[in-house]
Amino acid sequence: GGRGGDADDSFGGDGRHFARGRKVTADDLQLMLLGLLEQNPSHGYELIKALGAMSNGFYTPSPGMVYPALTYLEELGYATVEQEGSKKRYHLADAGRAHLQANRERLSVMFNKLKHVARKMDWMRQAWSGDPRAAAGDEDAAGWIDEFVHARQAIRHALLQRTDASPAEQRRIAAILRRATEEITGKDPA
Repeated sequence: GGRGGDADDSFGGDGRHFARGRKVTADDLQLMLLGLLEQNPSHGYELIKALGAMSNGFYTPSPGMVYPALTYLEELGYATVEQEGSKKRYHLADAGRAHLQANRERLSVMFNKLKHVARKMDWMRQAWSGDPRAAAGDEDAAGWIDEFVHARQAIRHALLQRTDASPAEQRRIAAILRRATEEITGKDPA
């Protein structure tokens, strides 16, 4: 990552900006479409619906974005097309499978980001509707328990309090975050 507009600033990079309204890039959309095709050969409309469902309506790409992306994937040899009357059913090609394998972790981050947003939207809908499960902190309401929500908020707050930290303090905090990441994921974050 860096401070400029590099790949880490996209949706598929580290995901920092997606929640703040950053657009999904064409490359991100193409990779997500390949990921969906790996699960199930589909029509373009089905792929649009699948992304909308995965994000609980937060991200539903337009046909004007999806169909050109599918055409491009076909041109690259990443997808094949089966004509069914006036509709096209897209399938993952071997070259697309290889591209997915090379970008598996990035795709996982993107899909998990969509699922996270979906859960957050569900939680917000429950809270706004006055659903007693959300208000009472029912663990099954949106899948997040109070301790988890409060711990995430506390980390964000602590980092905001260190906005003007010296380089030495930033390194100390980064080391703490790396250790926490390793413990959470069970692997070295480097």
